[in-house]
Amino acid sequence: MAIRPDEITTVLKRELETYQQQLEMVNVGTVLTVADGIARVYGLEDCMMGELVKFPHGIYGMAFNLEEDNVGCMLLGPDAKIAEGDQVETTGRVVQVPVGEHLAGRVINPLGQPLDGKGPIPATEFRPAEERGPGVVERQNVKVALQTGIKAIDAMFPIGRGQRELIIGDRQTGKTALTIDTIINQRDSDVQCIYVAIGQKLSTVARVADALESHGALEYTTIVAATASDPAALQYIAPYAGCAIGEYIRDAGGHALLVYDDLSKHAQAYRQVSLLVRRPPGREAYPGDIFNLHSRLLERAAKLSDERGGGSLTALPIIETQAGDYSAYIPTNVISITDGQIYLETDLFHQGVRPAINVGLSVSRVGGDAQIKAIRKVGGSLRMDMGAYREYAAFAQFASELDPATQKILARGDRMVELLKQPQYAPLNVFDQVLILLAGTSGKLDDVPVDKIRELEGPLIKFLRSRYPTEIQEMEQTEKLSEQVQEALLKGIDEFKQQQGLVPADTDQ
Repeated sequence: MAIRPDEITTVLKRELETYQQQLEMVNVGTVLTVADGIARVYGLEDCMMGELVKFPHGIYGMAFNLEEDNVGCMLLGPDAKIAEGDQVETTGRVVQVPVGEHLAGRVINPLGQPLDGKGPIPATEFRPAEERGPGVVERQNVKVALQTGIKAIDAMFPIGRGQRELIIGDRQTGKTALTIDTIINQRDSDVQCIYVAIGQKLSTVARVADALESHGALEYTTIVAATASDPAALQYIAPYAGCAIGEYIRDAGGHALLVYDDLSKHAQAYRQVSLLVRRPPGREAYPGDIFNLHSRLLERAAKLSDERGGGSLTALPIIETQAGDYSAYIPTNVISITDGQIYLETDLFHQGVRPAINVGLSVSRVGGDAQIKAIRKVGGSLRMDMGAYREYAAFAQFASELDPATQKILARGDRMVELLKQPQYAPLNVFDQVLILLAGTSGKLDDVPVDKIRELEGPLIKFLRSRYPTEIQEMEQTEKLSEQVQEALLKGIDEFKQQQGLVPADTDQ
């Protein structure tokens, strides 16, 4: 086949006419040193704080320390394959996380990569892990209840949508169990949940995922896991990544619940990377900006104004104390940032009082604003009464004779302690809580033996719902406990006691 010069000339002319030169600038640096998950890179003059940088073998890092002659990068993967002299590129973007409805029911790492073996996540939107919280004008008061399903919390320490309520206590006191029950209780609500596991064992994360799945809660929950085997850098960005996922729901006008489990390990991961890049240590070797670390995270939880869509992001951070020392550095920092705390006590836990809430040290600074009126009416004085009961019980250990008024307080307190006990994975509807608390606070159970209290709970709810459906329906519709409804329910409690053959504990049965 003969080659015709005019054809070649025509093709070349056409290609030259359509040719466009595209100049792509890439900021490239060189690894100076790498050790303990930190790489120092020379030559990245235009690098941003928090920017993603790309190392060989598909490993990414995050610019963490911008110094005069080098950039300290936290590696978001193993450092074994990275060596001195390797080439590093900037990406022009900060650490981002995928957001959207595709994340519901998934277990991911802080970079949005799946860990559950269910295939890739088809995300189309991304948000930066670090963002500023909404300003004062963009917020509104916390006034809508977030029902936890836990009697002791919903009655005494109510949590509202947009609140930040700290769960604090020693290890193995039921902190994670409280948050898991709260997530399970959102089954019939419009709240989406994000559980952030920081520094947990893989087996612990798997156990949480199994518990949520078996109770039908995983389908509206995203688990962000940076486990103990992951680099400290991933543990550091994990809560910010989880917060970005929750903010997407909040800004779209939805409602999100965010659990940080736990911020003690988050602070330790931050201390580790800070010391490795030689930032000056302060109290307990934490860097000076450790307060800012958690405040800029927790300030992102908010109830937005109606102009911004009225969405909410509720945060339940967890802090682990050592030997009950809640006045240590990190616990006091987070207590001062949050809108209240629920303190779980080891001694109460071992006595079988679960949830092991210390009434004296726990508080919700939102208060009755985040309660429906029905439960506020029956549980209004409950916290004061339980606090008084604890004081009288401590005094009664040393007193031989007690006056009748004190005996009455102790008798009712014993029964209320039993009434407020609750097994795990059994959150209770808020109106069922009203029925139970009404029986306890009205004194109707004062003559019932203490060991019978817990076994009466289920039958009492069932009896009242079958005998007084109209009154309970009115209470559920209005969220109020009117005098007429209250009188009818109290009458129903008396009928239930007669049906059960309950007589005072000190008489023959």
